[in-house]
Amino acid sequence: MSEHDSNLLTEPEPSNPFQDPSVTHARQTTTTMAAGLEEFNPFTESKLMASKPPTAAPGVPTQPAIMKPTEEPPVYSQPRAQESTGGAGELLRRQEELERKAAELDRREREMRSLSASGGRRNNWPPLPEKFPVGPCFYHDITVDIPVEYQKTVKIMYYLWMFHTGTLLANLAGSLAWFGVDASRGVDFGLAILWFLLFTPCSFVCWYRPVYGAFKSDSSFRFFLFFFVYVCQLGVYVLQSVGIPGWGACGWISALMCLNANVAAGVLMILVAALFTALAVMSLVMFKKVHAMYRTTGASFRKAQQELATGVMANKTVQAAAASATSRAAQGAFKERI
Repeated sequence: MSEHDSNLLTEPEPSNPFQDPSVTHARQTTTTMAAGLEEFNPFTESKLMASKPPTAAPGVPTQPAIMKPTEEPPVYSQPRAQESTGGAGELLRRQEELERKAAELDRREREMRSLSASGGRRNNWPPLPEKFPVGPCFYHDITVDIPVEYQKTVKIMYYLWMFHTGTLLANLAGSLAWFGVDASRGVDFGLAILWFLLFTPCSFVCWYRPVYGAFKSDSSFRFFLFFFVYVCQLGVYVLQSVGIPGWGACGWISALMCLNANVAAGVLMILVAALFTALAVMSLVMFKKVHAMYRTTGASFRKAQQELATGVMANKTVQAAAASATSRAAQGAFKERI
């Protein structure tokens, strides 16, 4: 019981908290840092750091800093880019224009060489043998006469005229086949021969040569002559594709009539009708194309009238007729006065 006799109310004397080892260690550390700050001289440290060359960390390779663009170029730089693009387009356009002029000069040079070599232009169309009793009637050379930008169109028109001639020849064969099946179709066969002999040279003279000369000399009068004749030719193509019996054309109506009598002749006439239809469609397309190119050449109706008046007055036959009429009028007036 003696172990429990001590007074429970009596407590040992409280210990000093500042004597705790952790507190004492913290106070010593703080004192040391304060002393170090009091003795720190920033200017001395900067001189020491400047005097010592920087050393790279061991094992870390040093490379020069490279700035990488992370943003889009500023707005003010975009107009310059657009100007540079526009300048490139302008250069390309000028280069194409120079190439076109060079081709035109080359064409003129070849024309002069051909003239100097032959002693003048000689007719070369139609290409007939030298021993043939009739010689060529026209000079035809698209690469020499026609400017470069119009050569393709004129070539297509020439091929279209050749297709027109071939279609008339096929129409002649179809009419002959129909006449062989039905003897009462002699009128159609005769008219088919007439159309082939008449329309082949007339189409060349009346609408191909005008469009050839129009693009060659930029003639407004020849453009208008071509448009007038070609509209009539287009109407003829439509009538021939329809194929009214008795008109000498193997169109759709005539082909269907012949198909009931003979299948082979009917099929041949259907092919001819298809050729007439294709010819009408292509002619309409080329008419629109030539008209669009005509509007870009600066031609006009007034210019065509001036060209017509100038051409008529420059004609020697007209000049002779006018001179004779004037002299007769003067003589008559002189006789009346006497």
